[in-house]
Amino acid sequence: MKLRDYLLPGNIVLDLGAPSKGMLIKQLSELAAGRLSLDASEISEVLINRENLGSTGIGAGVAIPHAVVKGIDRHFCLFARLVRPVDFEAVDDQPVDLVFLLLNPESRPEHLNILSCIARRMREEETVAAIRRAASPEEVYVRLCPPEA
Repeated sequence: MKLRDYLLPGNIVLDLGAPSKGMLIKQLSELAAGRLSLDASEISEVLINRENLGSTGIGAGVAIPHAVVKGIDRHFCLFARLVRPVDFEAVDDQPVDLVFLLLNPESRPEHLNILSCIARRMREEETVAAIRRAASPEEVYVRLCPPEA
């Protein structure tokens, strides 16, 4: 499984400004809704419900909010780098500045493999540092989805 199979180059957003976790989820939902032609409030609701079960902040400034969304037939992945970190109630209590949104169809169970793939990439300190200093979405995409990974 390769991250580039799920993350499209056009789904990289840099310098997203969100003052809080709630606003970040709302902004991510709006971005996804625009790309998927869905209702942003429905996406936001399932993401908030998932966050209420436990934070998807995995530590080291990274979060992977994810949920099952009705009306999609394929996995949807979006990456956002934030202007300023926000409190995401992460496992290490560190604020989050790198966020992967993963929306999953009801009938496709491989989302755990996709989450694992994202987490592996984000454990690579060199990759994370390069993403944080990247000047363009293209640079981020190359770091996240190199041909060999």
